[in-house]
Amino acid sequence: MKEKPVPSLSGIPFLLAVLALLVVSVWLFFSGIEPGNVNLLLMLGGVLLGLIALFSLTGLYTVQPNQAAVLSLFGKYVGTVKDNGLRWNNPFFSKKKVSQRVRNFESGKLKVNELDGSPIEIAAVIVWQVVDASEAVYNVDDYESFVHIQSESALRAMATSYPYDQHEDGQLSLRSHAAEISQHLKDELAERLADAGVQVLDARISHLAYAPEIAQAMLQRQQANAVIAARTRIVAGAVGMVEMALNELQKNNVVQLDEERKAQMVGNLLTVLCSDRGTQPIVNAGSLY
Repeated sequence: MKEKPVPSLSGIPFLLAVLALLVVSVWLFFSGIEPGNVNLLLMLGGVLLGLIALFSLTGLYTVQPNQAAVLSLFGKYVGTVKDNGLRWNNPFFSKKKVSQRVRNFESGKLKVNELDGSPIEIAAVIVWQVVDASEAVYNVDDYESFVHIQSESALRAMATSYPYDQHEDGQLSLRSHAAEISQHLKDELAERLADAGVQVLDARISHLAYAPEIAQAMLQRQQANAVIAARTRIVAGAVGMVEMALNELQKNNVVQLDEERKAQMVGNLLTVLCSDRGTQPIVNAGSLY
C-alpha cells in the first residue's frame, strides 16, 4: 500500500453552484403549482434537482494544514488528498482524515535487565510523524497505538543490548554514550514503524536509573570504582614524578646514587607523594625492589 495523490475540486465554487441549483429547484417547484395551472413535471423536476443538490453537499469536506484525507470507494483505496481548505469529491467516497503533524510520545518507565543482567528503569521520548497516510490507515488497525507499543518494545530490546556502565575501553554503555544509544533506538524504531507510514524524527532516553532494589548496592560499587581509579592515577603520577626526579639528578650530576641509596630515595619520594593526607602510604616502596 503506497500513497497515491488524487485531485479534488475547490469546495467554495462548488458550494455556490449547489446553492444556485437549490434556488432553481425551488423556482421550478413553485412554478408548477401556479393557481389554475398545476404542472407535475415541473414540480417533480424541482424536487429531483433539490435532492441532487443536497446529496452532492455530502461530498464537501475540509482538510487542515498538515492533514491528509484518505479516500476509498466501497472499500477500495482511491487516493489521498492533501490540498488544504474546503474540498469536494465524489459523495460516494468515504473519507478518513489523518494528521501529519509532528508528535511527541514519552514511554512509561520500563523495568528491564541490561546486558549484564542488572535490573534498570528506562524511559524514552519519541518524536514521530505520519508521512504516508494510506499506510497508516490500511496497514495497521490503529497507528497511534501501534507507535506506542512498538516504541516500548524497541526500547526494551535496545536496553538489553548494552550495559548500564562502561566496563572496558571502547565499550558502548547506556549511561556514557547517549548519542550512539539514541541513534540505535531511532534506527530500531524506523525499521519497526516503516510499514505503518510513520517516520521517526528523534528518539532519546529521558530516564535511566538502576532499579530501587539494587540502586544502593550499585552506588557503592560506583563509589568504590571511583576511589580505585583515583588512587591508580595518583600512583601512576607519583611513579612518573620519581622517575623524572631521578633522571634529572643523574643528568645534571647533582649527586651520585648507588642502588641502595636510590631505592631508599625512591621509597621516601613515593611515601610522600602517595600518602593519604600525609599519614597512610598507599604504595609499599620496599616491595618494588
